[in-house]
Amino acid sequence: MSRYVLVLYYSKYGTTRQMAHLIAEGVEQQGLQHGLEARIRTVPDIAPVTTVQAASIPPEGELYCELEDLRQCAGLALGSPTRFGNMASPLKYFLDQTSSLWLAGDLQGKPACVFTATGTMHGGQESTLLSMMNPLLHHGMFLMGLPYAQPALSSTQRGGTPYGASYVTGPSHDQPLSTEEKSLCIAQGQRLAKLAQILAEQERIQ
Repeated sequence: MSRYVLVLYYSKYGTTRQMAHLIAEGVEQQGLQHGLEARIRTVPDIAPVTTVQAASIPPEGELYCELEDLRQCAGLALGSPTRFGNMASPLKYFLDQTSSLWLAGDLQGKPACVFTATGTMHGGQESTLLSMMNPLLHHGMFLMGLPYAQPALSSTQRGGTPYGASYVTGPSHDQPLSTEEKSLCIAQGQRLAKLAQILAEQERIQ
């Protein structure tokens, strides 16, 4: 079994990145006792017209994701800010390059979840989460959300959906994560790691 859950995100202002780190915290809280760690990766910006190739290593923050990171993961948490109710184009561009993984069935049967951040409460959280699910379904992954067994899902006033964790950043992207939003991110990471462990154990037995 691969010994890491991949937390793959794109973040323009750093807010989705905060969620990624909380989800990774949840993964490791659940998974480290079983030797399962979190691997955080991001994707580079893209431009309408490419004039200079981006460096393969970003100047700061997480490393850029490679197809091998995705191929070898035990599970995937995929995150993006909203762009008109859809995932951001840099993340979509990366996913569009995963045809070789689809052809080989490399992601089939692996668990996955999604998360997002929006500037306003009605900025398209749920449609963005659903848009990120589409390519994962085509890859044959097992999608999981957040159940209402999580009390914060019913008490949060600014984010959180049964489709996945979400976060309202405010128009200036300076609104801190609420206690409920933080707890839902951590819970989602824990749930993903637990499912990855269960599936790996079933595979081992078979």
